[in-house]
Amino acid sequence: MQHWYRRIYADPEFHELERKRGRFSWLLAGIVLASYYTFILIIAFAPELFATPVCEGTIITWGLPAGIFVILLSFLLTGVYVHRANTEFDHLTRDIVEHVQNTDE
Repeated sequence: MQHWYRRIYADPEFHELERKRGRFSWLLAGIVLASYYTFILIIAFAPELFATPVCEGTIITWGLPAGIFVILLSFLLTGVYVHRANTEFDHLTRDIVEHVQNTDE
């Protein structure tokens, strides 16, 4: 079994998979972090933007929809990652394992 791990690690397709998955993960993480930090920076330096009512006569301010947007964006991007992981990344992983198993015989 140990020799399979070495052979998988030596496979260039494995390193391509790691690169693709890593770039995609960091891209999504960057988007989430940027949205959270932007939200916090607006609260810290321009709170009047989020304190403005959504429409006249309501107590709901723009802070509530902005906060809900940040949370929903996180859920959405998690779903995007899971979808890509379950399709493209799992397919590539399966191909790499099959290639190693077939060359082992």
